[in-house]
Amino acid sequence: MPDLSHLPEPDEAARQASEALTARLRDEIEAAGGFLPFRRYMELALYAPGLGYYAAGSHKLGAGGDFTTAPETSPLFARCLARQVAQVLEELGGGQVLEFGAGTGALAVEMLRALAALDRLPEQYLILELSPDLRERQQAAVADLPEALAARVCWLDALPPRGFRGVMLGNEVLDAMPVEVFTWTGESVLQRGVAWEGGRFVWAERPAEPGLGAAVQRLQAETGSAWPPGYTSEYSPGLAPWVASLAEVLAAGLILLIDYGYPRAEYYSPERSRGTLMGYYRHRALDDPFFLPGLADLTAHVDFTAVAEAGVGAGLDVLGYTTQAWFLIGAGLDQVFQESASDDPREQLALAGQVRQLTLPGEMGERFQVIGLGRGIEGPLVGFAGRDLRGRL
Repeated sequence: MPDLSHLPEPDEAARQASEALTARLRDEIEAAGGFLPFRRYMELALYAPGLGYYAAGSHKLGAGGDFTTAPETSPLFARCLARQVAQVLEELGGGQVLEFGAGTGALAVEMLRALAALDRLPEQYLILELSPDLRERQQAAVADLPEALAARVCWLDALPPRGFRGVMLGNEVLDAMPVEVFTWTGESVLQRGVAWEGGRFVWAERPAEPGLGAAVQRLQAETGSAWPPGYTSEYSPGLAPWVASLAEVLAAGLILLIDYGYPRAEYYSPERSRGTLMGYYRHRALDDPFFLPGLADLTAHVDFTAVAEAGVGAGLDVLGYTTQAWFLIGAGLDQVFQESASDDPREQLALAGQVRQLTLPGEMGERFQVIGLGRGIEGPLVGFAGRDLRGRL
């Protein structure tokens, strides 16, 4: 069993919810013959109605939650993104903003304030949020905006109809997509899944399904990697269909995706032999994905080459790719900092600390990448003006 001695104990209600999800997972494993593909385990652990991490009422974001995102780290993040959004809305002559998984609502609130200051407000600010708990937090945050701004916000349960014009935003969305986990034996591909043994969840393996096996063989061939026997990593089968669904809706505009990840050659390098799958609980990284199901976040890094391929395959243009640091610099971070800083030295010092966290290589600056996909945009986009790294994809 996981060692809880160094981690905060969940309260009784949270523990009972985790036990209920554990029972559901056990039932599904039994119904599947004793082996559940990890992708399905991750889907239930994160999204099972009323029990999954993003579907239950746990406090996920901020100092008291499990992780903190860039919009919670600093308002400078949203103010820089607003400049990129404003450029696209100006070129299109107006349009909407659609944010996927809006967290606490911090990005939406600060983005609307910044776009109002730039005189580039969208016709609507749409939020597609799967978590009932987070949707309530977003609604409370938006309610504090001036009425003229709050009235532009609308929550969706599904993608809007075809004909969308504007900007789609996804900050730390792709990393929460359920992934398949595979192991390379030196000769063949094994699919990793979950079994129940000795009163706990354990890893299990079986020969990969044909689709997964073929996808992994292509990855190895494309990267030219000499993977050692036992090499383990992830593959996201839902990524391309999701990008295609956005492309089907988008008439003109930009899809801006920000997440931690790598180009394919780096993601699947032989040195990264244990993959990128991680759990997060109360700001602590866990290498055990079976720890307190439903109470811990599960994530995997993003193959940004796959994102670019999915966009091109769906008829979109790859408009730019760079690190978060270079994107924020290109979008005017220096000027935004000057405009945001007061005469109070303590506030200036706090803002400077936020800039370091957003941009330094050891913080968010290089771990997070930004990719722009679009249609009907002439460009060049300001966020990718500083250093465009599309050649690495």
